[in-house]
Amino acid sequence: MIKVICNTESSLHRPESARWRDRMSMLDPLGEVVVVLPCSMGKPYSTSRSHRIFQKASKGFQEAILTSPFGVCPREMEKTYPIQSYDVPTTGEWSQEEIDLTGECLKSYLKDVEVVAHVSGGYQQVCEKYIPNATFTCEDGRTTSQESIQNLKAVLKNYQKPRGKQREEHGLRSVARYQFNNKDADALIPTGYKIKGRFNRRLFYENEQIATLQFDTGLFSLNLKGGILLAEAGLNGIEIDFKLETNTLFAPGVIDAHPGILPKDEVIVTRKGDVVAVGKAVMNGEEMLRADKGVAVRIRHRKKD
Repeated sequence: MIKVICNTESSLHRPESARWRDRMSMLDPLGEVVVVLPCSMGKPYSTSRSHRIFQKASKGFQEAILTSPFGVCPREMEKTYPIQSYDVPTTGEWSQEEIDLTGECLKSYLKDVEVVAHVSGGYQQVCEKYIPNATFTCEDGRTTSQESIQNLKAVLKNYQKPRGKQREEHGLRSVARYQFNNKDADALIPTGYKIKGRFNRRLFYENEQIATLQFDTGLFSLNLKGGILLAEAGLNGIEIDFKLETNTLFAPGVIDAHPGILPKDEVIVTRKGDVVAVGKAVMNGEEMLRADKGVAVRIRHRKKD
């Protein structure tokens, strides 16, 4: 996976950073409380020494990790590209623009849920400005100190943890919402789903595979059944008017395409309203309609008569 290098303040305006912050508003926290934590150099965050210490108190609760330039990362999203692949120097000092963009992203994600902020330094500046009613648990400036962790444990005793299956379903739906940029992407994770596998995790419904959650990107690759579920929700659709007989769809064959499609997005190809293929976009939706040559979609699965 390509590293996303974020070593200057202009990284706040990289497409990957801006898109991530924008899509966080589509996600909803789970449970009664959100625990806000600082990021770490190690990725995924949960592998770092500091987060292993935090999780002695916060594991099982909804956690939200503050980070610049991406704003906020809910724990269930930490293995998702690009948040699992960025590299940024940590100086401990935050510019006003970093504080404001991160704070706005955090506030948009939190909605009206109660917040416990286990932060210090620039992270604390963000929380004090944008979520002043939060309960702050780090009193000595060291988030991993025994005193700070004991404070965090004591506060969290007042809240109920969400159940394990509830957390799993919520996590999968959060990834789907982010990936397809719509809350209706919950349709990809129907009630009664099953998931198998340790690395590339295969998602099933009624004994039919819907999608695979890829280990290297933390994103879904669709099977035909997943394409049908998302087509019913009106997401990432491409319309053609001919019988698709190869695994390459060229731009001249596209008669309609969702304008929000970006290169490398998972897309659903339909003909006369029926899903005939799923694959990965090579062009964005507008380019597919304008171009008179070139590959529009690399097909992964197609319906065969």
